Amino acid sequence: MLIGVCGGICAGKHSVLEYLVQRHNFQVLTLLRTTSTPAIETSASEAHVSSTKRHPGTTFSKIEDLLDYTTKYWQENFVTTSIHDESILEVLSRRPFFILVHIDAPISLRWTRFKQKCLSSNLTPPTLETFVLRNDEHLYDPSTGLATVASRAQIKLLNSTTSLPKLWASLDSLNLTDPSRIRPAWDHYFMTLASLAARRSNCMRRQVGCVLVRNRRILATGYNGTPRNIKNCAEGGCPRCNGTTSLQGTSGGADLSTCLCIHAEENALLEAGRERVGDGGVLYCNTCPCLTCTIKIVQVGITEVVYSQSYYMDAEAAKIFLEAGVKLRQFRPPKEGLVDLGMMWEDLVSSGRAPRRTGRSGDAESWTHGVFTVEEDQRNVKEKINSGMNGK
Repeated sequence: MLIGVCGGICAGKHSVLEYLVQRHNFQVLTLLRTTSTPAIETSASEAHVSSTKRHPGTTFSKIEDLLDYTTKYWQENFVTTSIHDESILEVLSRRPFFILVHIDAPISLRWTRFKQKCLSSNLTPPTLETFVLRNDEHLYDPSTGLATVASRAQIKLLNSTTSLPKLWASLDSLNLTDPSRIRPAWDHYFMTLASLAARRSNCMRRQVGCVLVRNRRILATGYNGTPRNIKNCAEGGCPRCNGTTSLQGTSGGADLSTCLCIHAEENALLEAGRERVGDGGVLYCNTCPCLTCTIKIVQVGITEVVYSQSYYMDAEAAKIFLEAGVKLRQFRPPKEGLVDLGMMWEDLVSSGRAPRRTGRSGDAESWTHGVFTVEEDQRNVKEKINSGMNGK
């Protein structure tokens, strides 16, 4: 796995890099710049000099050499923050084991972090106005701006955490190194196809899609909508869904006897038939089946139902499946898109899974984190990283 980390000034790029190195034994790869470094990044690196020295790693002068190196050792894990422009991203994106992570934070918080780093390095911190102007240059400069790079990230982290242990605990919960991020597991694969089928739905009320599988081979797909040769629901074909019946304004699931739409599960079952389903059939659906579909799924002989989104009939459907011996489970894919690490930390606290502070000794602040101890002691971090960063 090769993870590229990009982001705003003092958003937490190096903290994510440290996390991957120390927690997951990633190796750091660095690409020398071929263009001049923007002024604000130069200032940031000066204020962060102790951190950059902690990551010697392996350095390359050309992105093609870096790509060849990671391809040769593709079974190992690497991380780089050297995503200087979109041309570098284009090269790295050629490999299926590459993931781009963007990290950002509120600009007021990033300014506070930047000032603290400047003061700790005996540098004069900029005013907020200057920092904002340099931040805009960092993102939107025509030649060096990173806004287009950031827009292509699979994972976009919002880092409002206030300490390293909180950030690391949130990243642990996110499971950033999940192998299914680069090659989806079977559940993820079939659920993605079910979600794609749902996009073909012509129903006004809800987009539902499903995939019927046996022995990891697709038997049929289905989505909800009006039957063959009937006007699409979204074009007025179903009076119930379009609110033109006597029960206008009813909630979902009401007056289903007047609905002309065939459910996604029904479509797939009709397409496959009882004989093709046989034994061991698994139905993947982006929404938990309703009660009407549940009894049909049981009758056809499906042995397992996997769903993604809940429906208001989940409890009733679960009772039927349990009695009939059909396994029902919910699939939750790895989080992608925008992920609020601050909210993730709050979830850990509310669920009792957050690390606890165990004490403080000198400059070190220790927290329990499962079987790990996270220490905010930069000298210890330096020793651990340098000991494991010898290149091949």
